[in-house]
Amino acid sequence: MSSATSPSGKPLAIGAGVLVAALLLGFASYTATEPDPAPSAGSSSVADVSAEPRAGTYPELERLARREAGDPLATGRADAPVVMVEYADFQCGYCGKFARDTEPQLVKKYVDAGVLRIEWRNFPIFGEASEAAARAAWAAGQQGRFWQFHAAAYAADAKEKGFGPDRLTALAREAGVGDLDRFARDLDSDAARRAVAKDQEEGYGLGATSTPSFLVNGRPIAGAQPMETFTEAIEAAARAAKQGS
Repeated sequence: MSSATSPSGKPLAIGAGVLVAALLLGFASYTATEPDPAPSAGSSSVADVSAEPRAGTYPELERLARREAGDPLATGRADAPVVMVEYADFQCGYCGKFARDTEPQLVKKYVDAGVLRIEWRNFPIFGEASEAAARAAWAAGQQGRFWQFHAAAYAADAKEKGFGPDRLTALAREAGVGDLDRFARDLDSDAARRAVAKDQEEGYGLGATSTPSFLVNGRPIAGAQPMETFTEAIEAAARAAKQGS
């Protein structure tokens, strides 16, 4: 085992699989926040997903799926054969593109069918506004409205309006958060900060340096790749899970 250090200075134990993820995500992550919202063909080697069920997957990474029943920042069955862990920032343009264009298709095709579970990890990398938005999303989740907040925060014009205090309250109201006083308390709570820090530590420990970054049953994917990349990864993971059952 070797170790890396997170921004907080805490040592992170990293095994061979996580080191591979660090290399893959680190190599490809620079494409994830380029100004052009459309990934260029061949811009990331991670996009070339093998059809082999276990190719490119790592048990250490697969174990990062929490599968917690009732997790408000997850959607899909806790026992779904495939878990996609998403590390993202609400100020990331590519994350917004994925949230608007690709994720709804994945939910309709795989989550609703019981094949896929999506687990969100707050990975704010663009400063204080990103940190506040991450805590706000967590706070909305405490009232069962995380995914509604997620949709509102990633609407086409949301990023340009910023994530100041009044705007976060407006997003919570748009998301249908019922108790806005509780929302404000939760947003500024130590529990919110701990939850966001936990997700950040996990993402940095993987070597992710920009957003979005994904793990599909332990297979790393960097950037808002085309739908086909996720389809191939999810279906390969589903076949592997079936073979192993």
